[in-house]
Amino acid sequence: MYDIPFLDLPPLNGASGTVHLPGSKSISNRVLLLAGLAAGTTAVHDLLDSDDTRVMQGALAALGCTLRNEDGVGSGGGRVLHVTGLGGQLAVHEAEIFLGNAGTAMRPLAATLAVLAATQGGNFRLHGVPRMHERPIGDLVDALRPLGCQIEDLGTPGYPPLRLRGQAGGLLATAAPIRVRGDVSSQFLTALLLALPLVSADRDVLIEVEGELISKPYIDITLNLLARFGIAVQHDGWQRFVIPQGSAYRSPGSVHVEGDASSASYFVAMGAIAAHGGAPLRIEGAGSDSIQGDIRFVDAAVAMGAQVKSGPGWLEVHRGRWPLAGITLDCNHIPDAAMTLAVMALYADSPTRLNGIASWRVKETDRIAAMATELRKLGATVTEGADFIEVEPLTPGAWRPAAIHTYDDHRMAMCLSLAAFNPLAGASGPAMAGMSPPPPCPVRILDPRCVAKTFPEYFEALFGVATADPQDVPVITIDGPTASGKGTLAAAVADALGYHLLDSGALYRATGLASQWDGVAPEDEAGLARLAGLLDLRFGHGPQGSRAWLRGQEVSDHLRTEAAGLLASRVSAVPAVRSALQGLQLAFRRAPGLVADGRDMGTVVFPHAALKVYLTASAATRAERRHKQLISKGNSANIDDLRADLEARDARDKNRSVAPLRPAEDALLLDNSALSIEDSVQQVLGWWQQRRPF
Repeated sequence: MYDIPFLDLPPLNGASGTVHLPGSKSISNRVLLLAGLAAGTTAVHDLLDSDDTRVMQGALAALGCTLRNEDGVGSGGGRVLHVTGLGGQLAVHEAEIFLGNAGTAMRPLAATLAVLAATQGGNFRLHGVPRMHERPIGDLVDALRPLGCQIEDLGTPGYPPLRLRGQAGGLLATAAPIRVRGDVSSQFLTALLLALPLVSADRDVLIEVEGELISKPYIDITLNLLARFGIAVQHDGWQRFVIPQGSAYRSPGSVHVEGDASSASYFVAMGAIAAHGGAPLRIEGAGSDSIQGDIRFVDAAVAMGAQVKSGPGWLEVHRGRWPLAGITLDCNHIPDAAMTLAVMALYADSPTRLNGIASWRVKETDRIAAMATELRKLGATVTEGADFIEVEPLTPGAWRPAAIHTYDDHRMAMCLSLAAFNPLAGASGPAMAGMSPPPPCPVRILDPRCVAKTFPEYFEALFGVATADPQDVPVITIDGPTASGKGTLAAAVADALGYHLLDSGALYRATGLASQWDGVAPEDEAGLARLAGLLDLRFGHGPQGSRAWLRGQEVSDHLRTEAAGLLASRVSAVPAVRSALQGLQLAFRRAPGLVADGRDMGTVVFPHAALKVYLTASAATRAERRHKQLISKGNSANIDDLRADLEARDARDKNRSVAPLRPAEDALLLDNSALSIEDSVQQVLGWWQQRRPF
């Protein structure tokens, strides 16, 4: 997951491969609460691991439930969470519970704890992040208070935070129908359906919905899951729901959480836009057997032109009609997934109007206003109303680079990322008289970490299936002499931008190490080239930072030794080795971008890099740094010898016949002699920002 202030997406031109969906948030949090209320232990397979599910688990633990993780035994080797429930009886009668911005946790827990506190005694405070305190809950509270639930507004009336109180032995007035509005959020009805079986011992409990119920498919999920936990709710259409007398939660033993159909929408749309001329985009985790209403997003995508095949637990998507067709659709049944249609509309040949989306205004942000604002940044013409949005497609020359504000809303980040496929809509545009066509547009996603709410690895999944023209993938090169700190600086810059890292020195060091293992002499140019061409080197991350494995053996520490550096300097002077490794180096240029460090990254390997930096610290300064480093590790060292060795390496690197060490003509020189690593990183990032179109 990217924990960075922003993530720049290069222009993307295709998509194919396989995506494995995370578990459904809607199913995950419902199952967690049901398991927490039920008698017995429930094994929850393939639970979504996200911000929302973590706050729900924290709440259950605070209430006395036992939760135990077991890795590697879920379907496909995923984890299993064993939840031992309360059997409908409070084990803890006082708690303060933080629920972040998780509506799927706040609404049902508020109803459940209000009912339990009123009948078994308790004092509970529920609160969240500031945006949660702006999300209405008043209609749910208004349904609960007439029953006898004591609910105190601790802030703005009708909004969290709330305090829920009661005395043991209290009775609720469930003889009369319990009424709740259905036209604001289906989560209010879900909350009552989950809470009221706890007080149905003496009579049926009747819930009546006032007004048109929105998001009906989410109520289907609730009813389906209630049945799995032993509650057979009877309902007459979408207006009356009866919880039978004597209902009690019983664990089904195990429950599988299917993949998130809302998250599938981004990849269904991606396939409709970008899976062209070859393999499909396959989505695993949700398919024709899904119990989630958002699976019906597929129908809308097909109406716009997607070609979709499906089966149990899977979807396969190709681009069909192109451009996509504009549609008019009542999206009451797919409110979350409908956001993706608003971005697909940019690739259509006529306007798209989405109706019945009033609930967007009370989600993680006001999604109608937010979507209109961000689409306009891209160049789109958008009309918005109380419960609709209309988006006109973008003409080829109208696309603009944009920094997308995500409003701490996971779905804004994910669906707007699809704008990066603008080259497929001709975003390069027709050439104007006497002018070159505008280039394809990168897209900046601000606060990409917000996807952790439901799909922490979304951008990794996106880059795993999306393709880009290599020339559109940005590259920053950081070159310099031995011990100039280029590796440390490059790694920090790559981490700050969420880019891939190429440590070219490690390639040469690993080639030198492999030559030692295999007994290949330093003067055997052909033998060294063969080793370099077959180099089995893998990079990764561990608790101690970046790690490297050569032929399956970890060599991270060995590659950092002085001996390995000396070998690398010799090996890198062999022309055939440099040629053999160049293809491997070029392959590191992948979306979203690359930071490459070495001695010839800007002059030879990536001569057209968008930013080239060359470090110029003196040999004396570098020797002093190396001396301090060795001494800190308990190694003896002579600073004069270190300086002489560095000067000898510099001379050898500068005078070699192939790719001699020198700054590229357009490189920016950075004397980092007196700079901290943080200062150097900020300087490079400042230069980079000046070259971005945002």
